[in-house]
Amino acid sequence: MPVADHATYCKMLRRAQENRFAYPAINVSSLTTANAVLKGLAESRSDGIIQVSTGGAAFASGSSVKDMVLGAISLAEHVHRVAGRYPVHVALHTDHCHPQHVEGFLLPLVEETERRRRAGLPNLFNSHMFDGSTLPLKENLDTSVPLLERCAASELILEVEVGVVGGEEDGVKAGAEHASKLYTTPEDMLETARRLGEVRGAVFLLAATFGNVHGVYKPGHVKLKPSILKDGQDAVERELGPEARFFLVFHGGSGSLPEEIHEAIDYGVVKMNIDTDTQYAFTRAVADHIFRNYDGVLKVDDDVGDKKKYDPRVYLGMAEGAMARRVQEAARALRSEGTTLYRG
Repeated sequence: MPVADHATYCKMLRRAQENRFAYPAINVSSLTTANAVLKGLAESRSDGIIQVSTGGAAFASGSSVKDMVLGAISLAEHVHRVAGRYPVHVALHTDHCHPQHVEGFLLPLVEETERRRRAGLPNLFNSHMFDGSTLPLKENLDTSVPLLERCAASELILEVEVGVVGGEEDGVKAGAEHASKLYTTPEDMLETARRLGEVRGAVFLLAATFGNVHGVYKPGHVKLKPSILKDGQDAVERELGPEARFFLVFHGGSGSLPEEIHEAIDYGVVKMNIDTDTQYAFTRAVADHIFRNYDGVLKVDDDVGDKKKYDPRVYLGMAEGAMARRVQEAARALRSEGTTLYRG
């Protein structure tokens, strides 16, 4: 199927919330990694989300160019062209746009969608993330509301973050000064629901924090408190009604225990970001090939090597397959396996 339209994406999110599962949201930075996600989702019979960070987008444009907007557009256009070959729905999303990149990344991509819509073309992306979590809540929401208004006018979903995810993601590290914001309070979630809920017709996602940390950790190392999400959702429902409950996003899930993931889903998580684990799966396959074929990959002792071993298509194909299998594992963990809306 083509990339999901707005109505299909909204239906995906509602269905996940009602049936207590979440979609894998996988970061990509190349055609190969995008293909791996599509392959993994299709083999899982799971719809899902392909997302691009500022750093991933810059990488995709080439090391001599490093243009975040160009890289994001290039990756999105590739997915638009090939997604129709796969029997699942996929949405396109941009990840973790910090305040300093709004003018240079998020808004140009919104403008690109606005241009496409005027030309009768589908949206480039389905949703964007503004990460104002390092700002005071009022300043975060003062920026988020007009962004949401503009996104809603073009049937784009906006993801916001309230509270800080620890660790480091895409070169941005949460410092010690953010320790008090590692757990989003019910009061902050309620204020977010009030402010964003004033934008008529808008759909938004909330990345609330409950001890989650970006990076790689052994299972059990990260101490999550999913009950934070329940407390916030309950506060919102009491004050504003059940229709105001959030579509929640789980960031920093590496090292989380299955029961913690499932509890978070039960409280309204419909999207879980996955990057670290799929990066490792991709690289592990390349390393395995090189270690096993050292004298073929390299021209050792004046030998000529083996072109069938050092052809990048060989090991990148293995990497694509390994990453696709990790995507399948994510779909099983998030209970989205076999849930696709596609009925072709």
